[in-house]
Amino acid sequence: MLRVLTPSLSACFRGVWAGSLSSARPCSTLPPGGAENQLTVDSLYDLSVDIRKVRKLKGWVLLQRTAYVRETAGLLRDLGADGPAIARVLEQHPEAVLCHPEEVRAQRELWASVCPNNRDLVGIIEKFPASFFTVTHQASQKANIEYFQSLKLNKRIVSKLLASAPQSFCRPVEENQEAVRALTEAYLSLGGEEGNLRIWLQKLLSQNPFALLKPPGSIRDNLAFLRARGFSPAELLQLVSKLKGFFSELSPAGMGDALAYAQGALGCSDGELRAMALQSPALLYHPAPVLEDRLRVLLAAGVSVRQIAETPSVLELDTHIVLHRVQRLRSYGYDVGTGGLEALTGTKKDFEESAGRLHLRRARPLFNPVAPLKAPEE
Repeated sequence: MLRVLTPSLSACFRGVWAGSLSSARPCSTLPPGGAENQLTVDSLYDLSVDIRKVRKLKGWVLLQRTAYVRETAGLLRDLGADGPAIARVLEQHPEAVLCHPEEVRAQRELWASVCPNNRDLVGIIEKFPASFFTVTHQASQKANIEYFQSLKLNKRIVSKLLASAPQSFCRPVEENQEAVRALTEAYLSLGGEEGNLRIWLQKLLSQNPFALLKPPGSIRDNLAFLRARGFSPAELLQLVSKLKGFFSELSPAGMGDALAYAQGALGCSDGELRAMALQSPALLYHPAPVLEDRLRVLLAAGVSVRQIAETPSVLELDTHIVLHRVQRLRSYGYDVGTGGLEALTGTKKDFEESAGRLHLRRARPLFNPVAPLKAPEE
């Protein structure tokens, strides 16, 4: 067992937060001469950790005088992690071994409050080790967990937020309260039903956990801009519900440029433009150069401007996806220029189903070769 040779490293981490969990480094506790701590290296090697990878990505960890390799591995093992899983966690986030065991145990108890299943917790740690081993903001994490639980959010949603957007839990709970309040006010002001608010909020945060980190004023600015463009409250609620958490990523300037380009390129009226944006919010969140590039590829593939205006969801597809799908459909004898864009759009699963039907139709024989031929009448 690696012994504690210096006071807890937790004091070294206090106040370290620069927006990136993986960039946080403890204060220096280097061995004399800056040599690697051989006990740390040997302990990681015994766990089948790729030392070369650690040296390349986080070599400074191996220089620290105090480490808790076996204690960290033991905690993960107690949760049910096997040897390969432990090695993956420590290769991806080797600074985990610098966390004091008592702080890691407290972190385990804290996370268990929203993810009581050990197997699920191990899966989260494997995917987001930096989030789990950020042990310097436990008071804020605890307060924020309690706040989100008070909103009656599903534990799975809260655990996803905690893992994928840990910055939201490392800041004062008042900031998250303000962000949620802005989202709630926007939803209710557009005619959303209070009884559906919790479900709506869960979907929003599940789709974009970083929505809480955006300035609350950005939501109000975006709504004001779209109201000025003629969108009704019901239409705005439809848009916000479709975009969910990504609505807070938009800006009036970006939406203005995208809508102006789309209206000029597609030659549509204000009302037609609003209808297209409701059908395909890509007209709001893709920058004008992206829309221009996608329009160019579609026109080169034989699609008309009229078709794009009738099926604006085609603009949600990346250019390489469009080209691949057009070529695939052509191989089955389908021309998107005359046959319509419905077979081109949709998810990968939707497209594969459409392409499969076309393939079967093309491969079906015109007659049954094993059926007996009708004898000529005498």
